[in-house]
Amino acid sequence: MKLVLVAAVALVKDRRVLLAQRPAGKSLAGLWEFPGGKIEPGESPEVALIRELDEELGITASAQSLSPLAFASHSYPDFHLLMPLYLCRDWQGTPHGREGQAIEWADINSLDDYPMPPADLPLLPSLRAL
Repeated sequence: MKLVLVAAVALVKDRRVLLAQRPAGKSLAGLWEFPGGKIEPGESPEVALIRELDEELGITASAQSLSPLAFASHSYPDFHLLMPLYLCRDWQGTPHGREGQAIEWADINSLDDYPMPPADLPLLPSLRAL
């Protein structure tokens, strides 16, 4: 089975976390997820996140602002996903959906109200413990 490496980030501000909605036409469309994306060859997870945060949300973060929080390991029918989740509380700019995706600041205690991909669900207890 193919292994896919993806990095994700929980942008946290005032006990709220930023979620992005997967756009129509993509797999798992309509579900809410943590921003991030595939780790390209030669990239570290931190470098991938810095790139993805700029591309997806128009914000700038530094490697020093990213702290490992948890990771997901989940088998989908066609691949196995390995996804470290980082915590970030410090960035420059105001997040906005640069790829047409909806974004929302969700209260950490109401994350169960957002339908999420199966791989993201085991990450929620780590966020609630903050």
